[in-house]
Amino acid sequence: QVQLVESGGGSVQSGGSLRLSCSASGYIYDMSCMGWFRQAPGKEREGVAVIDNDGTPSYADSVKGRFTISQDNAKNTLYLEMNNLKPEDTAMYYCATAGGSGPGPTIYFGFGCLGYNHWGQGTQVTVSA
Repeated sequence: QVQLVESGGGSVQSGGSLRLSCSASGYIYDMSCMGWFRQAPGKEREGVAVIDNDGTPSYADSVKGRFTISQDNAKNTLYLEMNNLKPEDTAMYYCATAGGSGPGPTIYFGFGCLGYNHWGQGTQVTVSA
């Protein structure tokens, strides 16, 4: 069973930057069909950025041009570089893999992957105006 541990969250002012990391342990064939999701208070969890089955990234429209997803296969680590942060980016950010199992929602996002349903514990991002 793959374990996912997020880090890098924090509090920043509008226009600031943060870099999230997701360290994956356990059996990992490759790092496609992995990605970042977020959940704001009172809202449903939503896709932010994922690595699709063909290795290309998919982004939510709200973060295109500001967020960049990347991976270091040698370190089994997934990153999310977030620039020009806005107050509406405030949320708990989760790392996830597709096609696994476990508690939590199943969310379809991007292309070519099964539903994302294996989650880390999350890292909080708070952006003040």
